[in-house]
Amino acid sequence: MKLTPVGIDIAKSVFQVHHIDEETGEVVNKPIKRAKLLEYFANRAPCLIGMEACGGAHHWARQFVRMR
Repeated sequence: MKLTPVGIDIAKSVFQVHHIDEETGEVVNKPIKRAKLLEYFANRAPCLIGMEACGGAHHWARQFVRMR
C-alpha cells in the first residue's frame, strides 16, 4: 500500500493541510477548521501524516492513531 504524505501546520483554530493530489498533480494547501480536521481525514484514503512537534501534536497524533 502506497501512502500519500500529508503535512499539517497546527494552529489555534485553523490548520493548513498540504499534499499533492496523485491523480492531477495539483498541490493542495487547504485550510481546515479544528472541528472538521478528524472528519477530513476519516473521509480520505490512508496517508502518512507529518506535523510539527509541539504539545498539540501529541494530542492530534493520538486522535489519528485511533482512526486506524
